Amino acid sequence: MEDLQKLLLHDHGLSVSTLPEKGRCLFTTREYSPGEIILSEEPYVSVPNKTPVKSRCDWCFTSSNVKRCSSCQVVWYCGSKCQTSDWKVHRLECQLLAKLEKNRIKSLTPSIRLMVKLYLRRKLQNEKVIPTSVTDNYNLVKDLVSHISEVEEMQLVLYAQMASLVNIILQWSTLNIKEIAENFSKLACNAHTICDSELIPLGTGLYPVISIINHSCSPNSVLVFEGRIATVRAMQTIPKGSEVLISYIETAGSTMTRQKALKDQYFFICSCPRCIKLGEHDDIEESAILEGYRCKNDTCNGLLLRDLESKGFKCQQCGIVREKEEIVKIASEEKTISNKASVALSSCHNKEALDMYLMVEKLQMKLCHSYSINLMRTRETLLKILMELQDWKKALTYCRLTIPVYERVYPKFHPLRGLQYYTCGKLEWLLGYTDEAIKSLTQAVDVLRITHGTNTSFMKDLIAKLEEAQAEASYKLSSMDD
Repeated sequence: MEDLQKLLLHDHGLSVSTLPEKGRCLFTTREYSPGEIILSEEPYVSVPNKTPVKSRCDWCFTSSNVKRCSSCQVVWYCGSKCQTSDWKVHRLECQLLAKLEKNRIKSLTPSIRLMVKLYLRRKLQNEKVIPTSVTDNYNLVKDLVSHISEVEEMQLVLYAQMASLVNIILQWSTLNIKEIAENFSKLACNAHTICDSELIPLGTGLYPVISIINHSCSPNSVLVFEGRIATVRAMQTIPKGSEVLISYIETAGSTMTRQKALKDQYFFICSCPRCIKLGEHDDIEESAILEGYRCKNDTCNGLLLRDLESKGFKCQQCGIVREKEEIVKIASEEKTISNKASVALSSCHNKEALDMYLMVEKLQMKLCHSYSINLMRTRETLLKILMELQDWKKALTYCRLTIPVYERVYPKFHPLRGLQYYTCGKLEWLLGYTDEAIKSLTQAVDVLRITHGTNTSFMKDLIAKLEEAQAEASYKLSSMDD
């Protein structure tokens, strides 16, 4: 840890401290500007997601031009460069996978493979086949917190079963099943979902140094991925001596929803500036807007709070009481149709799913506040379906409906907010709404240059689109002048 402390201080202007209530924390020893890279790290181990639709390269996660390893028939690569980069670990993994029975292969989840690769990499580093460094060694994994004592019994049984499968695959006499199970608990708390530039999940990676960074529901930094490299950027000016904070969870939700998600997966209660307001009047009202019900008066946009006298829900704006039975009836119908819509969508019956999600939206508009998270999620789903069906005009309508909610629930420099502006701009550009496209794409660039930087191919394409739209608008203007 002393060597890591020296490197972080010298190369990055960072310092690791340990606080009784939080454990290890990462602090700045200089000021960071918005968009500035705080830390980048390659994974100690990583694996792509397992999907029936498309296979991904085990090294870079692309799905383009991938070929299956001819020996193990499990792992895929996009070319010799990635295969060579992964070869020292995969050479051993390949031999193990080739010996597995077919029924064992079917049980080979990404989590199992991640653990097998973890032990293979540790072995190869111990044998000096793979070099170690201050930021790349198994001791960093050992230092991660597992929270194993807080894990529920059913989950412990699952970890034990997974550890047994890892033991069967590796067949090392020195392996400790209990240690493997504890490492699975470490992965659950510390591994990160690797996403592409548009935040589509590609795989899972373990980044032991970045795992030191703690959570806040009001983070000052953001974690994004450039290929397999995890990069933490400042979302705002971070003064010298401040703790670097990212978000572990989806922050668009009530304090109670966020606290539950953090407690269930990460075993702590957040005490960030948003969470310490739990139970206060403003927090109750915000929760009622995001996850509660709307006034039944169509001309009123008030929020409802439980009314002790009537046992219903009273509008805080116009005073109308909405009966609990009415809400339960609509909510039950909405849930039934929503479940059927989800099944239709997962079966790729897009037109059938579209009709049902439109019914869900109609019921949610009767039930939920206009800034409701559930209504926003339904409209996101409708947007995706309409884009799949290439109904660009309706897709744009739904994209625009989500924007005000995104602007309410996400901070100014949040990648999801920037990406929604980008989607809106692409649709407007496609439909020939040049001026609107310029506005949306400009908003996207303003956000994403902070969260993603400007050197990735994704950002270069976005900036090129904006410049093209601006050139077309300029040409149209000059043609009118002529």
